[in-house]
Amino acid sequence: MARADPLLMVLKLAEDAEEQASLQLRSAQLELQRRQNQLDALQNYRLDYMKQMEQQQGQSISASHYHQFHQFVRQIDTAIIQQVNTVQDADNQRQHRQVYWQEKQQKRKAVELLLANKAEKAQLAELRAEQKMVDEFASQQFYRKRQR
Repeated sequence: MARADPLLMVLKLAEDAEEQASLQLRSAQLELQRRQNQLDALQNYRLDYMKQMEQQQGQSISASHYHQFHQFVRQIDTAIIQQVNTVQDADNQRQHRQVYWQEKQQKRKAVELLLANKAEKAQLAELRAEQKMVDEFASQQFYRKRQR
């Protein structure tokens, strides 16, 4: 029975590592999308709030209500800035995981290439051995016919 090639185990480990990296990348992409959706919601909320205030522009507004409006808009702006930072953090994490996944993918492809080269060399050696046997057989037959 032929021994299993140790490179097959290395390939299996490389495939598993690539799969894990792929799952981590997908998770990071989903987290980035979730955070971007939250940012979009905050920006839309601010826009809607500003439109409501714009509709009340012709009406008399108390100074305290006007002050509360501006204070609330500042709070929304602060939340938007914080959310922009979390989106950037999530994008950085996604980029890091993308690079990591690509590294794992390259390692897997390298092992596959090694296995393919090894198989090609084995096949070539087998073909040479086969050709040698055929040549040996042909030469033996030639000598036998000559001796008759």
